[in-house]
Amino acid sequence: MSSNLDQLYRRVIMDHYKNPRNKGSIEDGALTIDMNNPTCGDRIHLTLQVEDGVIQNAKFDGEGCSISMASASMMTQAVKGKKVEEALKLSTVFSEMMLGKEHDESIDLDDIEALNGVSKFPARIKCATLAWKAMEKGVSEEEK
Repeated sequence: MSSNLDQLYRRVIMDHYKNPRNKGSIEDGALTIDMNNPTCGDRIHLTLQVEDGVIQNAKFDGEGCSISMASASMMTQAVKGKKVEEALKLSTVFSEMMLGKEHDESIDLDDIEALNGVSKFPARIKCATLAWKAMEKGVSEEEK
């Protein structure tokens, strides 16, 4: 990856960290998921509003490193308005990207692509995937 692309990706990550999208929580009857990463102290409080199999709204709160919080911001943006199945597919593609595996490149990752470089730092992958795992847990509990 070129250094210009690295710098762009760094700027995108820092923008989501410093200006998080969808920060806060949803009150009325939302799914609430709390997860943490004990190895580094990242914590996320995710709330999802799911109606008729569609994620109508997604908000997060928490604390953690720039990668963890930026990823939560990107994830909430990416899943809003998506069917649960689409959100789970996006999460699978994201996980595959984090693990350096081949993934479905027909799916537009938009800002999420900026986290691609995290795959080179195995200790940071859990930071990047925390919010995604919380979303997966929330929608799977909703389906039950």
